[in-house]
Amino acid sequence: MSKHDDDPELEARQLALVKWQQQAVDCGEKVLIIFEGRDAAGKDGAIRVLTEHLSVRSTRVVALPKPSDRERSEWYFQRYVEHLPACGETVIFNRSWYNRAGVERVMGFSTPEEQETFLRDVPTMEAMLLESGLKIVKLWLDVSKAEQAERLDERRTDPLKVLKASPLDAVAQEKWDGYTDARNIMLQRTSTALSPWICVRADRKHTARLAILSYLAHRLAPPKIAATVPPADTDVLFPFESAALDDGRLER
Repeated sequence: MSKHDDDPELEARQLALVKWQQQAVDCGEKVLIIFEGRDAAGKDGAIRVLTEHLSVRSTRVVALPKPSDRERSEWYFQRYVEHLPACGETVIFNRSWYNRAGVERVMGFSTPEEQETFLRDVPTMEAMLLESGLKIVKLWLDVSKAEQAERLDERRTDPLKVLKASPLDAVAQEKWDGYTDARNIMLQRTSTALSPWICVRADRKHTARLAILSYLAHRLAPPKIAATVPPADTDVLFPFESAALDDGRLER
């Protein structure tokens, strides 16, 4: 029995997405869902409940390691392009090409010129993908500094969470302000009418997961299926707008 079987709210949303995927596979839809956010924002858990009942054959989760020397010499988007979905497939990026606008920017893993080229090119790149028939959903999971600190400490002390630990965890709090600045620039430069960022306030994991699944059902599924679940709570999930950087909806 799934640990979620006693959670009717979550189960209803998962069922709606199963029904959506049945139609999406039959219709040959191509869907890319991008999960981004600060370290320990809850991306792994959200992806786990999203994919729990989806088709293994039609769903892929992609979490690429750091690039090899050869990959660093390629066109930046090249290693991501090979993982894009074909007809009937849903691909979930657990971090994505937006690494260049986040960790690479903060940690100095790419040059300012490379970062600027990325910010200039990625809206065009995504517009081309959309024109090809691909559906793109971009989710930014936001978490407070105090909540991040608590979750990172759990990674260090809970043996069941040790595999979540990363060398970058050690500097996530130290470079909080740098990541805030990078997030703000990324959201402002790359949230477009065609490919908007959807922000999720993720301090409360369960609430955030419900909002994400509701949003995906309403964004992707036909109206008859979407109507079986309530819309996402707008206090938790909302389309990015510049005002959110100053009015408290996004952490500073």
